[in-house]
Amino acid sequence: MMPSQRIFRHISFLRTLPSFAGAARPSVKPFSSALTPCFLPPSLSVIRTHSSSTASLSLSPSRMTNSDVNASNYRQTHQSRCQTLSTQASAFGEDVLSHYEGMDLEGNSVGYAMEMLAKADAVCFDVDSTVIDEEGIDVLAETLGKGPEVSAWTLKAMNGNIKFEDALAARLDIIKPSRSDIATCLERHPLRLTPGVDRLVEALQKRGTHVYLVSGGFRLMIEPVAQTLGVNASNIYANTILFDNDGNYAGFDPNEPTSADQGKPKALRMIKEKYSYGTMVMVGDGATDAQAKPPADAFIGFGGVVVRDAVREKACWFVRDFDTMIDIVSRFGRK
Repeated sequence: MMPSQRIFRHISFLRTLPSFAGAARPSVKPFSSALTPCFLPPSLSVIRTHSSSTASLSLSPSRMTNSDVNASNYRQTHQSRCQTLSTQASAFGEDVLSHYEGMDLEGNSVGYAMEMLAKADAVCFDVDSTVIDEEGIDVLAETLGKGPEVSAWTLKAMNGNIKFEDALAARLDIIKPSRSDIATCLERHPLRLTPGVDRLVEALQKRGTHVYLVSGGFRLMIEPVAQTLGVNASNIYANTILFDNDGNYAGFDPNEPTSADQGKPKALRMIKEKYSYGTMVMVGDGATDAQAKPPADAFIGFGGVVVRDAVREKACWFVRDFDTMIDIVSRFGRK
């Protein structure tokens, strides 16, 4: 049975709910044009030492030329950038990174992010364009004939060009969804899981890592997704739409942590403090997800649905599918 079919089976309850509120280093891409790729002029040789987790770079005397002074300056300027891609990682993190030699990796501290994923007590996922392959509020708006207006606001919010609470209020004012509207939307268009996320969640839970869904979307739309993934409803941190006694839209609960800008850091802090997690990772596609580090120990940007440059630049590790994450979780136990 397809994930969307399973989700469909769980949405009928919406109409009945009451109203409420060390080895060779892999190729790693830096992002910003100010951060040039880690390569060296031909006159520089690379010497790897076993006493350090980073490569030791030196001039080969037999190849010294008059230009080697400039080359040496180049080395000193850019060596620090090469090292920062994984200097936060421990020896264990370097070992994890070494297993993915030859892969086209992206991020500011990939080895560290891999290490944090391997050790994580809890992993928090954004939902829209991460756990599912679309934006839930845009799907709802399209169903109600308000697609283009709402999509424009969603793009502003995800790129960090406007405060999230302003974008949320503006979009809800446009669509004013009733309880029945949401149920009808999910019946006609069950939300689709992003390929591989179900296997990643399963692998995390199998080894004892707790999974949370932390979203600026709507709880009513996320609950069927959570049930399909086997995530407890209590592990959902999302926005609550308010309805009157007739089920008509009556606003949203401003007390939900994810209803405002900087809401995801607040939600993760609440989770981390409540359960005393030692290591927590945030995974998501948007600017609001990048804000969640800290308190998240690492931020893994996800570009499998949409690539946002602002997110790529801030991500410890930027991925375009879940395959390598699944492999790390399955291969490396929590250390």
